[in-house]
Amino acid sequence: MGARRPIEVAIIGGGCASIAAAFELTRPKHKGAYHVTIYQLGWRLGGKGASGRGPAGRVEEHGLHVWLGCYENAFQLLRQCHEELKVGPKGRKAKGENAEGRLRNWDDYFLPDSHIAVAGASTQGGWVNWAAHFPPAPGMPGDPIDEQNPFALTHYLARAVSLLRTLLLGLETFRASSETNGDTNPNSNQTPDEPADIAARITGLLRIGALASAAIAVEALALVEAALRSIPKVPESMLLPVLEAIASALRKNFEEIVTNDDHTRYQWEIIDLILANLVGAVRYKLLTDPRGLDAIDHLDHREWLRENGASERALNSPFTRILYDMAMAYEGGDADRPMIAAGAALRGTLRCFFTYRGALLWKMRAGMGDVVFAPFYEVLRRRGATFKFFHRLRNVRLADTSRLAPGEKQYVESLEFDVQAETLEACEYRPLIDVKGMRCWPTEPDYRQLKGGARMRREGRDFESHWDHRKVKAVKLQVTRDFDFIVLGVGIGALPDVCSEIIASDPRWRSMIEGVKTVATQAFQIWLSADLQELGWDIPPATLTSFVKPFDTWADMGHVVPAENWPDPPPRTSAYFCNVLADPPRPPHGSDTDYPKRRCEEVRNNAIQFLNRDIENLWPRATNTKATKARARSSGNEFRWELLADPRANGTTIKRSATSARFDTQFWTANVNPSDRYVLSVPGSANHRISPLDNTYDNLTIAGDWTDCSLNLGCVEAAVMSGRLAAHAISGLPALEDIIGFDHP
Repeated sequence: MGARRPIEVAIIGGGCASIAAAFELTRPKHKGAYHVTIYQLGWRLGGKGASGRGPAGRVEEHGLHVWLGCYENAFQLLRQCHEELKVGPKGRKAKGENAEGRLRNWDDYFLPDSHIAVAGASTQGGWVNWAAHFPPAPGMPGDPIDEQNPFALTHYLARAVSLLRTLLLGLETFRASSETNGDTNPNSNQTPDEPADIAARITGLLRIGALASAAIAVEALALVEAALRSIPKVPESMLLPVLEAIASALRKNFEEIVTNDDHTRYQWEIIDLILANLVGAVRYKLLTDPRGLDAIDHLDHREWLRENGASERALNSPFTRILYDMAMAYEGGDADRPMIAAGAALRGTLRCFFTYRGALLWKMRAGMGDVVFAPFYEVLRRRGATFKFFHRLRNVRLADTSRLAPGEKQYVESLEFDVQAETLEACEYRPLIDVKGMRCWPTEPDYRQLKGGARMRREGRDFESHWDHRKVKAVKLQVTRDFDFIVLGVGIGALPDVCSEIIASDPRWRSMIEGVKTVATQAFQIWLSADLQELGWDIPPATLTSFVKPFDTWADMGHVVPAENWPDPPPRTSAYFCNVLADPPRPPHGSDTDYPKRRCEEVRNNAIQFLNRDIENLWPRATNTKATKARARSSGNEFRWELLADPRANGTTIKRSATSARFDTQFWTANVNPSDRYVLSVPGSANHRISPLDNTYDNLTIAGDWTDCSLNLGCVEAAVMSGRLAAHAISGLPALEDIIGFDHP
């Protein structure tokens, strides 16, 4: 009796969700039961997380990619991948040694970052930059979760109350207010442990009206924290009046006396927002509602905060804008249309600040393609997965309903592809290059491996452009002959072009396409011959957001330069900027091949204008001196363009007369391809998402951060969770309880 053939799984797309699904389905525990083939547009994996190595081996990203310390699923899989890569085929020593000959660990590729910064208007005029330090938390992201599950709303809210007390006790104006008022709490003995005693103490405070005092209100927060940890033994209904009384007392005492000092005002704005979230969580009964945070997803986050008492100042503060900016939450790319579902925003915020391990942020020491997708590619190849590059999906064709047997589910009958290029002698395309001992993706394909490659290069083939339809042939894959199951891991923006039959016949898919919004993004990177301290940045290296449009978010990425291959002297640092990119009044026609170039030119102009007009608010010494500013403004040359490092310069000195034309030596991108658009979480959109576990189609599952994966935000972690769910839908593994945070409230 012959060996049973493996189940053939066709995975369409090479982003985080697809790679996570492939990694799960090819685990050794399956004993070869599944053979995976990944079909990828163009020459590289990564989707929205793709990166390439350009001139001087410099890292060129789709945008700014920073992993959060709460990305438990993403880090777990990546750590397992790196461990597997360290053990070469058949147990031989693998490549990847550092200068000391030691095999690299996953954390050698990441820089833990404890600082996050915001920019806001100063009471003295202009901008003020404010950085917060988040101390290291126990453990590392991806470690096993202990018995005390942190993914619980009562845990989050108790942590929020604890943070609130810390902020209040540290507020200088609070100490002054307490001393002036002489407040004392007649019941200020130790917080009780028993639920009945906690409830009795809260009832007593409300009865005597003691919470009108700010100092006693702060002490009462200790009771609230204890009560939250004791729910349901302490009734949820008991918390609302005490929280409302605390919020009223604190706002009455502090709202008017914190307006003059920027640092104190920022602290108070954070306090105000925490109060609104706590009041709202109890008012909406989120602790006991079976829908959890989804119960408020019909509201915009600002609407939710306003409804629960947040001041207009706090609503317009950088601490509210940070959620919209980091989530690219501007419908249509319009800065005047900020929109994010309250439940999704609160879930992301609580997970970010209260479940991170190690550091709050983890920055990659090279490109995301190098640190994430190259290792996964090598491990998956070793496991026997097949990669089909230069395959553009054109159609997912359903079986004719007239041929279905009674009770038989609808299924996908065929997959139709355009093959963009073929390799010489039908060899496997080998996509990676070596940069300083690291396996990386190049910023363009290796035309030497392709039939007619020289001609394709001359013709300017853009293998990743939605609008470049050139191909060498078309192929059709048939169910049972070429595949048994499909993981559709393309971006949701591509679905109308490749799933027209499903969308036409399935109201749920039509609802998903209409209800789950996406936005184009823009980004640029610059490499500088001076470090940021020399340019006037006076706080620690950080990731900053809530700055001005068109680039409200940036990060100091100087730690990546050593992984690049610059001639001496290398740049002193590099900086990455990103934001949304407004949609045009009318969508481009499918044959408008110049559309991506026009949008890239728009990003170039945006970046030059931003550097001339706005960067001095971050880096005061990156602009021309006051004596030359008038002339600089008239010539459009306010930024010191000679600061930009040119990979072709070979160490030559740049004249101080350099112009904005020097920006052309840097990197910028317009992410306008339908599959590259960032997924939004607009109010009500979660109701339109479809889960990877949905079995409407017998041999099709979906994967991506646009699916219903419980996190439902545009991020790496949501994509990885979705990919793991897709693998479960096919194989039953991983177990749902092993997908961390899937049962998140």
